[in-house]
Parts: sequence; structure tokens; C-alpha cells
Amino acid sequence: MNDMRRTILWVLFSVSLVLLWDAWNKDHGGTSMFTPKPPAVAASAAKPAITPATTPGTPPTSAVPAAATLPGIAAAAQPPLAAASAAAGGEKFTVTTDVFKATLDSRGGDLLRLELLKYADAADEKQHVVLFDQSAKRVYLAQTGLITTQAGISLPNHLTLMQALPGERTLKDGAKELSVSFESPEVDGAKLVKTYTFTRGAYTIAVKHEFRNGSAATVSPQLYLQLTRDGNPPEGESSFYSTFTGPAMYTELNKFKKIEFKEIEKKSAEHDKTGDAGWVAMVQHYFASAWLAPEKVIREFRTAKVSDNLYSIAMVLPLGDVAAGASKTHQATLFAGPQEEKKLEALAPGLELVKDYGWLTILSKPLYWLLDQLHKLIGNWGWAIVALVVLLKIAFYALNAHAYKSMAKMKAINPKVMDMRERYKDKPQQMQQEMMRIYREEKVNPLGGCLPIFVQMPFFIALYWVLLSTVEMRNAPWIGWIHDLSTKDPFFILPLLMTASTMFQTWLNPTPPDPVQAKMMWIMPLVFSVMFFYFPAGLVLYWLTNNILGIAQQWFINKKLGVK
Repeated sequence: MNDMRRTILWVLFSVSLVLLWDAWNKDHGGTSMFTPKPPAVAASAAKPAITPATTPGTPPTSAVPAAATLPGIAAAAQPPLAAASAAAGGEKFTVTTDVFKATLDSRGGDLLRLELLKYADAADEKQHVVLFDQSAKRVYLAQTGLITTQAGISLPNHLTLMQALPGERTLKDGAKELSVSFESPEVDGAKLVKTYTFTRGAYTIAVKHEFRNGSAATVSPQLYLQLTRDGNPPEGESSFYSTFTGPAMYTELNKFKKIEFKEIEKKSAEHDKTGDAGWVAMVQHYFASAWLAPEKVIREFRTAKVSDNLYSIAMVLPLGDVAAGASKTHQATLFAGPQEEKKLEALAPGLELVKDYGWLTILSKPLYWLLDQLHKLIGNWGWAIVALVVLLKIAFYALNAHAYKSMAKMKAINPKVMDMRERYKDKPQQMQQEMMRIYREEKVNPLGGCLPIFVQMPFFIALYWVLLSTVEMRNAPWIGWIHDLSTKDPFFILPLLMTASTMFQTWLNPTPPDPVQAKMMWIMPLVFSVMFFYFPAGLVLYWLTNNILGIAQQWFINKKLGVK
């Protein structure tokens, strides 16, 4: 048994050292041993125009994939977009509301840049979080347009040079909404009017598409709602913990699904292709964007590699047959903002799942609900974390007491075990038999302290993910020097206290009879504590509170049992 324990401890220790080295290497500009370095954003991505391949009707070839799966639409080739439209420059202007500073482009009526005015950037507190962007560093765009499977017909798309209609560009005091419209020239007799409506205090943008058929024939247009992004993680992300960045989608059939960039790269992404409900999104730590469309409207879902390190996810909706001289209007919603769980739940079924709780969502959601209720009562997220850990400790008091009693008994008989090991150090088999006899006589289970810990570990792991993914922690102060629970402690006071509490808790535990295990018992807490120096202060506060309460309970039980 001791040999097996020793082997397990050495394996855990070795893996921990490898992971720590890998994290340190990434944090200092090196590459990870486990993931290849992402390719640089294609130079063409930084140019004002995006290649025609970014249109859902054409990536990565000119054929419309899976068009036959849409009812009433025959599979047909989509004509390539005119290259001239990509080269033409559009008018760019800024729209400002109380929560957004948005840059719009008349070329396609695209949303090129979006600043979130109520959120400071993680890398530079003087700057705002920039969600959408098109620069040499980063590409992240919201694009829409029309395609059709009808041969010989071209429709206005996100490369078409449109005209911005006159109107306000700033949300005035007292105004509830601000609308900005673009009108395309006629393309084969067809015209598209795209209108963005911004609402005060909302991270949703209503996007209306009005298609006018000025041709002499019936046209069957399809509207695409697309998000295009490079595969790089957001700047300022820590190397000591990992959060998901990439496309995601939701359908009634298979519910929420995250799609890795590498799956799109390898053309191995598996997801629902059609449905009559659902949405597409791009997810990153704390923030997300998503295209939402009316429920019970047939739609197609597509993912594609646009170019080197540039990927897209799109939702394509047929608008039906539009007779000559007629028009058709479609209303979509673009969400772009923080992952505030309650607000996301109200927007669309399953949208709150973009808030990444890992594989313990079933536990994380009720824990977040309880944390949110405590915050409403206390008014401070830091003290709400402390209160939540206290409640969890109370809930698991009896279970912990059983574990601590077992460890206290182990510590009480430890001198007897150590003396026995010295006497039988040259007779390992007899040593094991004698050790089992002592445990049996003293009614001590050497593993009795482990099972209760394993039972409650899922709850504390779930709480870890709650604190890591909750955007409300950003810029949330606690006390004194802690001004932001989502960033590391600037003076490392909490990590130092957490390390000290961990070592003190180790001292309270029984010393393993095996000298190697005894050394490992002191080394491993120190090794793991290194990571906490780079963890968000809210996470360190959670572990520190847990340690302090655990020490108090263990000390009380040791004293009650007369264990020094």
C-alpha cells in the first residue's frame, strides 16, 4: 500500500512540475509543450477589405455547402462575389451610446469595432474592453448579407459598398434608442436596407434587413448572420488557468456545443447543420457575441476556415420567395457584451451556457445563484465569497468532522507507527503486517480522511469555475488593496496568507510514516501555491477562507481528542 501511495505521489508531483514549467514558459513569452503556436493573423486580414471567401456562400469554395438541406431550396452554385466590391473603400464612422462605442463601415454595413464603455481592459485599465476589432493585431467582426442558390443572380452582401443614410450618431440624453441605416445600390435589381438600432443600457443591437426586389423575376434570397474571428486568445489572459475561446452554437436537438478552432482547421468540426431554432456565437473569457433570430424559423449552421488563423461561424436563413416589385423584412438581434447569466437567460434559450462552467455546470449554476443572492444581501462580492464558503463548510461540517477525526487519530498513533517502522526497517513484509495490526487495534482507517474530501471536491471545483467565469468579479473591490477580484493580488498578500495557511494545515495533519511521503507532504503544497500568485484575487480569497475554516475545525477536533 505504501509503495502504491509513493508511486501516485511521485506521479502527481512530476506532472505538477511539468505543468508549472509549461505555464511559466508561456507566461514569459515561450510556446507551450502541449499546443502548437497559433499562426499569425494573415496580413490580408488587417486590410480594410476581407477576401470574398468570408461570405458564407463561398467558403472555402464557390459552392454553397449543404444548400439542399434547406426545404424548398435547390442545391446550386453561388456565383463568386465581384472582386471590385472588395477593393472599394467604405465610409467608416463611430456610433456612441451609454454602453457602446461602435465603428460601422458602409462597405457591407459591417460592425468593425466595438468598445464596451463600462468595462476596463484587463491589460490596460485606462482602455475599454474591445470586443469586435479589425487591426494588425486582431480580427473579430460581425457581418451580414444576402446570398442565393439561384444561378446568375448576385445579391448585396458584406462586401457591397453601401450608403450610410443621414441621422444621429450619438445617443442623446433622454433618448431611449438610436438607429443607423445603410442602403445598398441595386445589384441585379435587388436592394438591401440594413438598420442597426441601439437601445440605452442594452448589450443587444436590433439588426433589421429589408430586401427589395426591383427585378422582373421572383428571387429567393438567404440572409446570413456571421461572426468571423482569428484563433488567438484575448490579450491579458493568464497562463495559469485556461478558459474557452472560440465558436459556439445552440440547437434544440443537441443543445449547447463549443467548437474548437482546431476542429474547424482540420475540417473535423461536428455540429448540427440545420434546425428551426438556435443561435451562433463567439465566446471568450467573460464576454461573448451571438446572432439571435426569431424562433421556429428554418436556418442552416455553418463553420469555415476563412484564411490562415481566421475562422467563421454563420447562421443562414431563407427569406422565402420574393416576387418582382415586392419586399421582405427580417429582424435579427446581435448580442455583444458581458456574460451576465440572468440577462443571457432572458435573451434566448441556452444563451447563458456561453458562460463556461466546465463539466460541472449542474453544480455551478446553483452555486452561482446562491453567490448572487448573498451579494444582493451583503453588497460586496468579496464578502459574498467568504459567506458562500462558510455556508459550504457548515453544509459539510459532519463529513469534514469524520475526516478530521480520522486524521487526528492517525496523528495520535503516529509515534507508535514510527517506532514500529524503525524496529522493522529491514523486514518490510513484517512491517506491513505490524502496521495493519496497529490500525486494527486502534480502530483507525488510514484512508478514512480521504473519502469525505473526495465527496465534497466536486462542489469546490464547481465553485472555482463560478468565480473564474463570473464577469461581475471584474473591477469588483473587496477591502483595502483588493480593487479587482478578477485580477491577481497586486501585493501578493492573499497568496502569501494562503500558502501559510496551507502549510499550517499540513502541520496539523498526521505525518506519513514513509520519509519520502513526509517530504512530499510539505513540498507539494509549496509547489501548488506558486500558481495562486497568478490567480484572480477572488479565487485566492475562496481558497484562503476554505483553509482558515478547515484549520479551525481540525484544531477543534484535535483538541477535543487530546491530540497535540
